[in-house]
Amino acid sequence: LWLIGRVNPVKFFVAVWPALLVAFSTSSSAATLPVTLESLRERAGVSKETSSFVLPLGATINMDGTALYECAAVLFIAQAYGVDLSLSMQLIVVLLALATSIGVAAVPSASLVAIALILGVLGLPLEAMALLLIVDRVLDMLRTSVNVYSDAAGAVIIARREGEEGVLGQKAIRTARMRS
Repeated sequence: LWLIGRVNPVKFFVAVWPALLVAFSTSSSAATLPVTLESLRERAGVSKETSSFVLPLGATINMDGTALYECAAVLFIAQAYGVDLSLSMQLIVVLLALATSIGVAAVPSASLVAIALILGVLGLPLEAMALLLIVDRVLDMLRTSVNVYSDAAGAVIIARREGEEGVLGQKAIRTARMRS
């Protein structure tokens, strides 16, 4: 935010705080989308055109945290069961995680379905997913918050680079403070 968009990260955080709270509690980027749109338009000063294009796109395809989680979870399960995955099998895990992560955006804990698919492809037992159930909800909440934050940051950076006036300017900050 600061380096590319010349935006104060603290001011940005204050502006998107409501969206981050909803993201954390719902674990769904799609459910958070209306709040994120409102926060960026009214509290950060991003135009309707920019936010309406960038945020839905990000909520749909910006699932890099989910892909990383799927890879880490499958590798953890393989190690816990003493299965040594070759480099080619690890590459298959990465490719499957990337492909499945795009389709799990709107449903909380949907990454578990994708992990089950990957475990099935590798021939690992599906019962091993019980190891993940303990921490999955909290990790899902955090992943969603990070995804929403990065979607909003992308929209703000694009708005600034496009020369939009008032993006996290004094008027937007006063409005954000009055609404908090």
